[in-house]
Amino acid sequence: MESMQESLVLAERDARGVITLTLNRPQAFNALSEAMMAALQAELERAAADDRARVVVLAAAGRAFCAGHDLKEMRADPSLGYYEGLFAQCTKMMLTIQALPVPVIARVQGIATAAGCQLVAMCDLAVAVDNAKFAVSGVNLGLFCSTPSVALSRNVARKAAFEMLVTGEFIDAHEAREKGLVNRVVPAGELDAEVEKLIAGIVAKPRVAIAMGKALFYRQLEHGIAAAYEDAGRTMACNMMDECALEGVQAFIDKRRPAW
Repeated sequence: MESMQESLVLAERDARGVITLTLNRPQAFNALSEAMMAALQAELERAAADDRARVVVLAAAGRAFCAGHDLKEMRADPSLGYYEGLFAQCTKMMLTIQALPVPVIARVQGIATAAGCQLVAMCDLAVAVDNAKFAVSGVNLGLFCSTPSVALSRNVARKAAFEMLVTGEFIDAHEAREKGLVNRVVPAGELDAEVEKLIAGIVAKPRVAIAMGKALFYRQLEHGIAAAYEDAGRTMACNMMDECALEGVQAFIDKRRPAW
């Protein structure tokens, strides 16, 4: 892999177009400082503009995946305008992950709390080590995790999400999988191999189909069911007109592998 940057977020890209972004504040449990969010935003925008990108893996250095916002930084400037700007910056970053035309996989090697748990929820897919833990624990400090609740409630059943939000209690990796927060749970030694299984399954498919499908997947979730079906029908029709889909269907008819 070729190294692209040495900073708060390390970025690497391999020959397949798999971009790995690594949160790199291990001494601060990868807390999302303003500088960290700005660095991640810049790398996400770079990935969005890369026509050769196929997958983004969001990883982290050290023992923790992400401990949420940097509370020391937040406490240093207690003003409504500052907090509104901070959470707007975070929201923009989270929505950029969802808007990327390629799948984003969270590689969760440690705890993910508050906005760190939100980060896992906003990724399209997540693989966690079996000793990872998750919480939206702001309520323990008197601060309800309102922005994390948006992502959490779109991944986890309502009562389960609300319980996490009002108790601030941790759930383990296996419970996170049962609740729908992560896709797969493996021992630490198998984490990279399990992430690679997802990557291999994605890069084997046409990029355009994945991009159209991801955009539709999130768009239709915010519609009523009739509007969702209408949008999905238009998207499938457009997808069917793409050369990759036409070739894929013809290959199925011909009983051969598609020539993508």
